[in-house]
Amino acid sequence: MPLSAEEIADPRDRAVANRLITTALRYHGPLGHLCGDLLERGLPKKSGRFESVLMLSLAQLLFMPDLGDHSALFLAGEAMRSDQKSQHLVKLMNGVLREAQRRRDAVVLDASTLLPAGLLKKWRQAYGSAAVEAFGQALIDGAPLDLTLKAESASLIELLGAKPVLGDTVRVETRDSTIDQLPGFAEGRFWVQDAAAAIPARLFGLAAGARVLDVGAAPGGKTAQLVKAGYAVTALERDASRIERLRQNLKRLNYLAEVVTADALDYVPEKLFDGVLLDAPCSATGTFRRHPEVIWHRDAAGIDNRVRLQRQLIERATACLNPGGVLIYCVCSLETEEGEDQAAWASTQGLEVLPITAQDLDGWAAPVTKDGFVRTHPDLRVPGENTGTLDGFFVARFRRR
Repeated sequence: MPLSAEEIADPRDRAVANRLITTALRYHGPLGHLCGDLLERGLPKKSGRFESVLMLSLAQLLFMPDLGDHSALFLAGEAMRSDQKSQHLVKLMNGVLREAQRRRDAVVLDASTLLPAGLLKKWRQAYGSAAVEAFGQALIDGAPLDLTLKAESASLIELLGAKPVLGDTVRVETRDSTIDQLPGFAEGRFWVQDAAAAIPARLFGLAAGARVLDVGAAPGGKTAQLVKAGYAVTALERDASRIERLRQNLKRLNYLAEVVTADALDYVPEKLFDGVLLDAPCSATGTFRRHPEVIWHRDAAGIDNRVRLQRQLIERATACLNPGGVLIYCVCSLETEEGEDQAAWASTQGLEVLPITAQDLDGWAAPVTKDGFVRTHPDLRVPGENTGTLDGFFVARFRRR
């Protein structure tokens, strides 16, 4: 999570601090291997902030050369001296960092060090070794800024320095301004949304005015897409703070939707819907380019818990549909348990698969599977020249029998 103005007042310092933390997270694997080599006896006991300072200092020293080696060494020493529990380890910190300087060219940066062993094995089986190596590079590269345009505008695209990639999604590779300072933001001419995340809401194919429920709607990107498509949208969200963000985003865009605060597992609509979009809670492993910490916080038990919740939500979403209504199920996950396996289960629960085709994606066939689902991942290039990769997403489309 980005540091706030309350934590660091100067925006320049805040930007450097956020960059430092993100860099340490991106290179968490290689830095962990290096620490193991440098600290033969392991981390010292009762060492206070030693480990966190070491990881941040190594990230700056090895992967942020523009800040200077001397700065990394000096700041590490200052951080250690400011904590009584770590003051006695200043010399050890300095020695470890100087040894890291000498070994910097020996640091291995590939999928085997950048990705956790458990996910590495699963992803190689699911996507192949070559793709997983590309995942590692995508982790290092990070994610560009993808925007969904409220209305097509060549002049706005030029002002943003963006490139069209798919549908009404454009991509900004580099920028000097914060998002709220970009041309068109204040006027509500776009919203932030990864190219992969923008796919599900485009797949309904319902008539204008159809009633559509967006489950787990905040922060509102998919709700905005559904409103733009001409549907009568109910946005369902249980978190009050996220509801407020949803309302603010819709207000900026001048879009209207019914906003309901409720738990999807308890929600019973007064009238059934023609469509339901279920962006289900998931492991979020597909978002690691922008949230590198997620891959280090996932385990089999946690994924199993999410799979059970997803099935409950699929059942509730189905119950909210008119017979013949369309359900779009999606997750920002690379795990087959949350994607392909869930779709197979759903097709036994009163739902029939409505196969997604390349025609639904403006002729883009690469992410469409043989079973008629959409599977994106960071080794998959969006259409166009030099437009880069995208998040990992799974999307399935069903009709209620």
